Amino acid sequence: MNRRPDVRRPQPQRRGPGPGQRAPEVPGLAARRVAVRLVDGVLSRTRPLDAALEVDHDPSGFRALDERDRALARAIAGATLRRFGTLRTLIAARLDKGLPKKGGPLEAILATGAAQALFMQIPAHTAVDLAVAAARADPDARHFAGLVNAVLRAVVTEGAPESEPGADLPPWLQARWIRAYGPETTAAIAAAVAVEPGLDLSVKADAARWAETLGGSVLPTGGVRIPGGGRVTALEGYSEGAWWVQDAAAALPVRLFGDLAGRSAIDLCAAPGGKTAQLAAAGAEVIAVDRSAERLQRLNENLSRLGLTATPRVGDAATIALEPADVVLLDAPCTATGTIRRHPDVAWMKRESDIAALARVQAGLLDAAARLVRPGGLLVYCTCSLEPEEGERQIQALIARANGGVRIEPVLPAELPGLEAAIDDDGCVRTLPSHLPADDPRLSGMDGFFAARLRVG
Repeated sequence: MNRRPDVRRPQPQRRGPGPGQRAPEVPGLAARRVAVRLVDGVLSRTRPLDAALEVDHDPSGFRALDERDRALARAIAGATLRRFGTLRTLIAARLDKGLPKKGGPLEAILATGAAQALFMQIPAHTAVDLAVAAARADPDARHFAGLVNAVLRAVVTEGAPESEPGADLPPWLQARWIRAYGPETTAAIAAAVAVEPGLDLSVKADAARWAETLGGSVLPTGGVRIPGGGRVTALEGYSEGAWWVQDAAAALPVRLFGDLAGRSAIDLCAAPGGKTAQLAAAGAEVIAVDRSAERLQRLNENLSRLGLTATPRVGDAATIALEPADVVLLDAPCTATGTIRRHPDVAWMKRESDIAALARVQAGLLDAAARLVRPGGLLVYCTCSLEPEEGERQIQALIARANGGVRIEPVLPAELPGLEAAIDDDGCVRTLPSHLPADDPRLSGMDGFFAARLRVG
């Protein structure tokens, strides 16, 4: 039998990398692999998201990416953690036997892939294909690349479910908030933290002008709120030190001191320095205390950009020896559950058992802070936590221990125009993420904070 000659053109041979060369990586894969590492660090409770993004502490490879891929990796990690409760439920429903053991960052690979397809308007085929590639590139997860493909295709085929209040909160945290604030308020908090917020700025002067310049609005707190996105350092006014980034709620505690011109002030647990800047800008002579020399160095760099000064002191706020001051600010370390709208990793880094441990630390710091206030002076205690043990109950316990030496100086409604609802029956301040509503959810809300103004002696 005569065969027809093969007239097809010879195909060029695919050549692999030469000696010492690495195969080129699939476009977009590097950013996804870094996003997986960022999310996996949070889920394993080994690395908060912000710490992983710092220049000096970078096991994720984040800083090795170009600017565009860094923005993408951070956006993927943020979207994944913000909707992780929903994503975990969707993924678990398609794993009859649960997540395989020894799969490495398999859960993070699945969650970041699903987040891109369902919540980031990234084409589903791109999200799935790159998730599979990320699994194949990992020495532990590569054995489950087929599983990643099957699970994600099932997830994206069904699509994103309707959002339910609290679906993206850890169950223990939702239960606590219902007990503390009731189901209706908890639902409002959950809705607020589900939306990535805009950017709040504290300005040195002329908030109205900076709001107009930056396309934002003036807040009742006196700060400016602008839409998020883009590099903060590229915004007008940054290089000349006209403003600094500070959530509207975080700007309230310093305002409770009133006129600070010429007064001595101690800022305990001062880094990263937003409140130190407020104190200095208001005319106080500030000593900024933090146990981390590195964080104080960054505080000094921020103050230098702003043209402000403070005296840094490295030391433990619970034991440091200082001359008493007219006013003392204690922004105590806490679970930070009030900051989930800006830091969604907090919801998955913290455990309920952390609250009691931190409450003990806060009690010791409060006692030390009270000793640093001159007789008749003011102490403002604050935390960015929504947990009563880290706020209201700390003040009740301090007053009981002080035997009349400390009393609440109630905050008056006229001091917080537009936020009168944040003042509780004792005259303390309790902001919620659902406060400061706006038509655009991205321009709504504020961090959850507790603040108490105390007269000492």
